[in-house]
Amino acid sequence: MEESISGFKVRGEWADVVEHGERITYALRDEGVHDPDHDYGARFARAFDEWDEWRPKAHETLEADVSEKTAEQASVEEGKGEKAGKEPDEDIKTAGEKITASYEQLEDDDAEAAMDNWKESIDYVARAADSAGRKALRRVEDTVYQNVMTQLAPYYFDNELISANVQQAARNSNNSERFVFEVNVNDDDLKDRVSDRLAELDDEIDRWHVEVEKDTDAAEAIEGAEPPPEAEDGSKSTTN
Repeated sequence: MEESISGFKVRGEWADVVEHGERITYALRDEGVHDPDHDYGARFARAFDEWDEWRPKAHETLEADVSEKTAEQASVEEGKGEKAGKEPDEDIKTAGEKITASYEQLEDDDAEAAMDNWKESIDYVARAADSAGRKALRRVEDTVYQNVMTQLAPYYFDNELISANVQQAARNSNNSERFVFEVNVNDDDLKDRVSDRLAELDDEIDRWHVEVEKDTDAAEAIEGAEPPPEAEDGSKSTTN
């Protein structure tokens, strides 16, 4: 691993990329970044979950899985309507109801209430247009990013906690794929702590066990083997 002001970088095969992401994730967990009740976690717990989802996994590929996750992470943020869980046609329907109510209130000489409903109807129409526009833009972004941009630029991730990028390098003498993966922790104090923890991991762990998804159910059915122990979160252990 190379360490510089721009972050922690590794060069190697896919397993090296996966291990690098796992080690940094492990170090962040040790600092309590995943725990909302911890000082760091209060600031970064959601950002940590986003990173943990995006980081390359052993069962994934760069061109398919990481490309898709990068396009999704880079897409336009949700607007007010989407955050409220409303589709554009729902907001249009509500806007129509507000307009109808406005006319009824005018007939009842309640001009103030009519004006309020009229203003709300305009807000709902604007929100529907915003949601529809964002959805259309995301579809374009996904297509453009996955089919064009990833041919020109590295696959990247960026939020308030982590800035990272991974790209494919030239093949080595054995004709196996080579990659470059750089990860930066955006908080300077936390970055120093992660650096110290990574150094400790090198001393503590002789061989890192890369996490891999396995089809254990099929093996159990064929071999009659006992299922592996479940982790604290209820998932089966997947380490080699």
